[in-house]
Amino acid sequence: MTEIERSLRNKTLVVITTVNEPYVMLVNESDPSLTGNARFEGFCIDLVNAIAELRHFRVRFVECGGYGGIDPVTGEASGMVKELMEQKADMAVTDLTITYEREQVVDFTMPWMNLGIGILYTLPQKEPPQLFSFLAPLSLEVWLYMAAAYLGVSVLLFVVARFSPYEWDVPQPCRDQQDVLENQFSLANSLWFTIGSLMQQGSEIAPKALSTRMIAGLWWFFTLIMISSYTANLAAFLTVERMVSPIESAEDLSKQTEIKYGALVSGSTKNFFRDSKIAAYQRMWAFMKSARPSVFINKSSEGVERVKRSNGLYAYLMESPQLEYVLERNCELQQVGGLLDTKSYGIALPPGSPYTSSISNAILILQENGTLHALKTKWWKERKGGGMCKRRAKKSPSSASELGLDQVGGVFVVLLAGMAAACAVAIAEFAWRARRLDPTTQVSLLGEMARELQFMLRSRSSTKPARHRRPHIILTSTDLTVPSPSTS
Repeated sequence: MTEIERSLRNKTLVVITTVNEPYVMLVNESDPSLTGNARFEGFCIDLVNAIAELRHFRVRFVECGGYGGIDPVTGEASGMVKELMEQKADMAVTDLTITYEREQVVDFTMPWMNLGIGILYTLPQKEPPQLFSFLAPLSLEVWLYMAAAYLGVSVLLFVVARFSPYEWDVPQPCRDQQDVLENQFSLANSLWFTIGSLMQQGSEIAPKALSTRMIAGLWWFFTLIMISSYTANLAAFLTVERMVSPIESAEDLSKQTEIKYGALVSGSTKNFFRDSKIAAYQRMWAFMKSARPSVFINKSSEGVERVKRSNGLYAYLMESPQLEYVLERNCELQQVGGLLDTKSYGIALPPGSPYTSSISNAILILQENGTLHALKTKWWKERKGGGMCKRRAKKSPSSASELGLDQVGGVFVVLLAGMAAACAVAIAEFAWRARRLDPTTQVSLLGEMARELQFMLRSRSSTKPARHRRPHIILTSTDLTVPSPSTS
């Protein structure tokens, strides 16, 4: 045991700190019976108590406002740094970052935690499902090219079938010496053949000539590839929840002005952007400094709440350990991008303090025996709602989610619209046929339809008497002349 360690035994050190979850927290602000060290809890409180147990000294915690540092313009110290410089405390413990300017005026132990600056932001909003989501697997350009291919192949099939002699057949093969040939590939049938292939249903029409079979085979190959690609991509588009996030990194933040961002008003994060030589961070600093209302906040908890209430219009720049602590308890938040820098937390002591080396050795012992890791697990994951979001994620199904009406509603719309169009065409066909059969009929169209409906309901047969077209007879005056009686 060294002389310094002996001098520490049974000595009471004044430890100044500032409240910031989960490093230092008040046990119960409304309980007046709690005084002294009993008022405080947290990672740093346990850390100092573990060091005190190793080095056999006592501590007295005193709350101090602000982290503090050296003002670059006036050179004046503030916060805990000022308290240490004036020898009003023996130690400063909280999430105090080791920086160059602080290192010049106070002593720091070896780091007890490494970290970096991260971006706290709301989770990306779920993209609202569109009514025609089933069209999403293929781009609009591909859909247009498919429609053009369908029309082009149909017309080409019609032309080639008309040109090829092997597609012309006699309508009644049993009769000899027929002067009429028939071609099954009319324009309507050509369109029906290609759409049947595209829908993988086929049709009763089949090509006979080599040329038309080549066209059909290539069209079938084309539909095989396109339908397979569409089907494979459809499941992902309908079952995977798609998120829309306006920012993915600090670079994205620096290139826009709609989403505001800020940091703690007094701390190393703000100083990092102020002193940075990187162009993107310089733009961010200029934006933060000129923003009105101010984007800087006094406490990290205020920054977290501002992110929650901003509806995606504010991002908070904070140090990664505390960001991790927030994400464990706020499932609606996320970290955007990676860490912007690398730095460390340390315990600050007055300049020239004789205890710096001894306390650094104690931190190294706690790091090697796993105490620091156990303390972080305790305060980050086990206390006050820690791990809540991860437990919730485990309960959620890992497989694809079920489809709802929002995802496939467009298919029903298309079906209903098609059925309505088919009914309208059927009515038009019925009216056209009825007028061709009997142009002089006095029965209204609704009457004809009612009579057809009655027949359909009364009869179970699939046949009915044929109605032939009645000739349009025009009577003349000679037709109406009455013949004279014949004479005997």
